[in-house]
Amino acid sequence: MPETFRFQSEGLQLSSHLEIPDSEEKVLPGVLLVHGFPEGPGGGANSASTLPELARRISSEMGFVTMAPLLRGTGESEGCFSLSGWLTDVQQAVIELKNHPRVGQVWLVGFGSGGAISICAAAKTSEVQGVGALAAPADWSAWAASPKRLLIHARRAGVIPDPNFPDDFDSWSADLKLISAESDISRLSGMSVLIVHGTEDDVVSSLEARALSDAHGNTDMRLIEGAGHHLRHDPRAIAILLGWLDKQRRVNK
Repeated sequence: MPETFRFQSEGLQLSSHLEIPDSEEKVLPGVLLVHGFPEGPGGGANSASTLPELARRISSEMGFVTMAPLLRGTGESEGCFSLSGWLTDVQQAVIELKNHPRVGQVWLVGFGSGGAISICAAAKTSEVQGVGALAAPADWSAWAASPKRLLIHARRAGVIPDPNFPDDFDSWSADLKLISAESDISRLSGMSVLIVHGTEDDVVSSLEARALSDAHGNTDMRLIEGAGHHLRHDPRAIAILLGWLDKQRRVNK
């Protein structure tokens, strides 16, 4: 049963897509799907617009209450993109999903930058049971090397609609160095972590998947031969993700 769910994050109203399984079970597992950075005004293959269909599938086939939030600056959600803002939004979304009356345990799954942010968010809360990161960067050093170019790209992509944002460019750009999935993933040592990456990813090198896996020490890492960056649309990646979620549900019952 799909619905639009709205919640507050730092005073901003954010929108999300929520799917609740048709199940007689009173308490169900929950999973948060976190989108990546849009490639242009239309969003692109890793954008939030592609996630409701996946949310529906995970809900109906796997029995998870599934939530796909639109992080600040995207879709109908208020605000403008910042890395720390997106991290706060994901942390708040975890709280909102966990507080749903039918949700017991919560997992995080993210694509592209959303995968890295999911790792960082999980490191800052005790409410997450596991994380799946697909095509995720180990850090944002590529963005940090040219923050003004990122700002221009973010404006063109529509995630910074306010021409006067950010008030403090130095603080906004500092996030790109201070927030790092590679630094945070070691704090998930007791947690199940799935890392999926394509060997032909020309946006985020598969070496970054290895860096994340090495920093954690015990991930379930899967490299998909010949796959590119847009794993949301690769049936092999989605099959791996669904299999991992099924195992998580069975092991944690």
